[in-house]
Amino acid sequence: MIPSLNILVLNRLSEKELTSIQDTVPNANITLCKPENAPDYIENTDILVTWGHLSILKLLPKAPRLKWIHALSAGVDELLIPDLIESDIILTNSRGIHGIPMAEHVMAMILTLSRQIPESLKNQQNKLWQRTRPDEIYDKTIGIIGLGSIGREIAKRSKAMGMKVIATKRTQTTEIFVNKLYSPEQLDIVLSASDFVVVTLPLTDKTRNLFVLDKFKSMKKTAYFINVARGSIVHQPDLVTALKEGYIKGAALDVVDIEPLSSDSPLWEMENVLITPHVAAMSPYYLERAIKLFIENLTKYMHSTDMLNVIDKAKGY
Repeated sequence: MIPSLNILVLNRLSEKELTSIQDTVPNANITLCKPENAPDYIENTDILVTWGHLSILKLLPKAPRLKWIHALSAGVDELLIPDLIESDIILTNSRGIHGIPMAEHVMAMILTLSRQIPESLKNQQNKLWQRTRPDEIYDKTIGIIGLGSIGREIAKRSKAMGMKVIATKRTQTTEIFVNKLYSPEQLDIVLSASDFVVVTLPLTDKTRNLFVLDKFKSMKKTAYFINVARGSIVHQPDLVTALKEGYIKGAALDVVDIEPLSSDSPLWEMENVLITPHVAAMSPYYLERAIKLFIENLTKYMHSTDMLNVIDKAKGY
């Protein structure tokens, strides 16, 4: 007999998604609520489905039955509080479902910058028929910093566009869409060779403020810096300096260190900067993919088999 489980989901679900969970564990009690109402239900919760940016600081002491937390996001920054790290509670995330929309977003950024679309849009608003000087990305080098599931999707599309792909990765593996793979210690080699530097790293103690002025100085002056990972991986004042001083040609940012970006940030006014408000992973299919992954893990959990995307809580990823 499968024991009854109490599953608390801090998000809305469609009828189809809710039914899929119920069909997986028929005798489970599934509760959906807003994050602010979670304290009303957490005491009897066995499995918590939440988002990595939501704090569990006040919830965890009230959750004696909690055995597993699943994040609907890839990032788990706010979940990694000391009490959770030291506990036996399993933490998993939704790594692997973001690749398609994020890769498309990165390619859109690259083409927008290369083809000088912002300048053309500005001319359109001013009813000005004036040619720009667009470039090609064919035969350009893209450096993917942190080759995971998202990086692979970016590499695949970059390769299809005729680009040379290089990347950093902790573990050396065979990658069919990457021309050359480097270790994280060889970051400067990748930076100096790339026309487009794309950051897809997780935020950890080792990656926080990884990109400081010296890193931008290692890049080509004609190169673009693209960050779709976490804003705190970049020391933002140094990025501003690099852009102002011409150490790099431009930047495309979907994330910044403090969100939303302050209205007085100089990044808003820079013509060589493209800003999107943390939407690279957004897709009408996002939650469907996230719940599908959760259900796959739920099946593994119920049968005590190895689960997917288990976070090493000490490392943070």
